[in-house]
Amino acid sequence: MASAAEQLAQNMNFGTFARAKDLQKRILFTLFVLVVYRLGTYVPVPGIDISQYAAMFEAQSQGVLATFNVFSGGAVERMAVFALNVMPYISASIIMQLMAATVPSLERLKKEGGEAGRKQINQYSRYLTVVLATAQATAIAFSMTNPGADGGTIAVNPGMFFIVTTVVTLVGGTMFLLWLGEQITARGIGNGVSLIIFAGIIAEIPRALVQALQQSGTGAISGPVIVAMLVGIVVIMAFVVFIERSQRRLLTQYPKRQVGNRMMGGESSFLPLKLNTSGVIPAIFASSLIMLPATIAGFQATSGTGPEWLMTMVTFLGQGQPGFIILYGLLIVFFCFFYTSIVFNPEDVADNLKKHGGFLPGIRPGKRTAEYLDYVLSRLTVIGAGYLTLVCVFPEILRSQYPAIPFYIGGTSVLIVVSVTLDTVQQVQSHLVAHQYEGLIKKTKLRGRKR
Repeated sequence: MASAAEQLAQNMNFGTFARAKDLQKRILFTLFVLVVYRLGTYVPVPGIDISQYAAMFEAQSQGVLATFNVFSGGAVERMAVFALNVMPYISASIIMQLMAATVPSLERLKKEGGEAGRKQINQYSRYLTVVLATAQATAIAFSMTNPGADGGTIAVNPGMFFIVTTVVTLVGGTMFLLWLGEQITARGIGNGVSLIIFAGIIAEIPRALVQALQQSGTGAISGPVIVAMLVGIVVIMAFVVFIERSQRRLLTQYPKRQVGNRMMGGESSFLPLKLNTSGVIPAIFASSLIMLPATIAGFQATSGTGPEWLMTMVTFLGQGQPGFIILYGLLIVFFCFFYTSIVFNPEDVADNLKKHGGFLPGIRPGKRTAEYLDYVLSRLTVIGAGYLTLVCVFPEILRSQYPAIPFYIGGTSVLIVVSVTLDTVQQVQSHLVAHQYEGLIKKTKLRGRKR
């Protein structure tokens, strides 16, 4: 079956795509939803002074706001209704994954509940999304009512009405985006939430490149540096594609068994282990955590207060500083191992193999198999952590030498863009393969036997 699917995938061409009407409708629907999302990133929250907010954002552009602005497609910079984007849902999903691995009741629901259990956990994630989005929106609303160093406020009419309307608007924008993502998953080409983040990054990258070219015109960045930067982006993307598609395949065998007069089983397959099991999550966590002190200090400075030790920490962890680069790399390595241990449990995989009669050649089923899987996964995670650290830290080192390089041109952005692109291409290929099978069935004119 696998070889037949591979043969069909190789035979696919533009003619196959032209005949796949359902796939074309799904792609058009996905593009329509993404256009709606992009329009929403230009609709500002009501009741704010745009000039005051622009000045505040400029002062905080090197903090965690820059990270959120990248993922929101510039909505944070414009304080649009989609400023929170789907990041509260991403955080809620990660928290629920951690809880499902540590809380016994949720662990049983995940293992024994099947599809119903998965839907229930997703529903818990939505509830937690509302809580997180409300907390973030409330903090944003109160910060916009605080007077700055010049005595002005971002809110035109600060008060409880402004706070309530801002919270409702931002939380409603996040839940609407979550609904749009679910529509893309159900009626589009899949990966709805990931495609929303992907669209935001892609939409802002051209502006970042234009800014880099403008910096080259003013002499802030030389022409050879621009060329080297573009070549470096292409090389990093190729490197990311290579690593993300790389797997360590462990041979798995199943014993033969007799069913009636026939011998069944005796098959062999592979257990694929990715080099980067944790994905892009460690980079997102590390960048958000390390930039948090700078953002807090910036808000303190805006209000005219702030402890001296916090300012010292911000100086030490400023972008381009050795402390920032070293700590950033260490956090990525830590989250790689931590998140991998959450999403991949060797004992569960070994138990599933044992239940289905599978085994790894030369290794006893059960505890020995779990130990071997942990041994292999630990060494793969070392490679994956090194790869993530290299991809994410190298642009920071480059930016430390040339601060004018836009924030959008970074390792985390490249990782998200490449990962989502690979997943989307795989989804499209799956739809085309399904269409090919349907065409073969229609050609053979398979019909039920008449009685």
